[in-house]
Amino acid sequence: MATLVERLTDIIEPAVAAAGFELLGVELVRAGHDTTLRLYIDHENGITVDDCALVSNQVGAVLDVEDPISVEYNLEVSSPGADRPLFKLAHYEQLLGEKISVQLQTPVSNRRKLTGELAAVEGETITFIVDGNPFPVAFSKIKKANLVPNFD
Repeated sequence: MATLVERLTDIIEPAVAAAGFELLGVELVRAGHDTTLRLYIDHENGITVDDCALVSNQVGAVLDVEDPISVEYNLEVSSPGADRPLFKLAHYEQLLGEKISVQLQTPVSNRRKLTGELAAVEGETITFIVDGNPFPVAFSKIKKANLVPNFD
């Protein structure tokens, strides 16, 4: 499925950029018979419902022409929210010192899930501080990661 997500990103990103927004990431979620294509967009001035509708219309038109998904699906366009997902290495670099929740594709040191402070990004290795200890993880091993909101 990663190759389809990569293809979708390549198709969608120019339409999102043409609308004046940044495409943070793409998720293709299958649950039973339902499939959802979820896009996360951002802008320096934030995201409104009207922004999501605009991007949805533009991306929907591109997807109708390209038709990369063989099954029926729902298109969702969303702001990243307070628990913003991290898709690219650059997202991790921007959040050094923040608390991150991570799900791994395969266990690392017998852990599939961890929450810790984002301490460093060096090449393809991301180091978290978990329970007071450094916990390095290869970027390719991360299945999903989100910022843990701090409302203090």
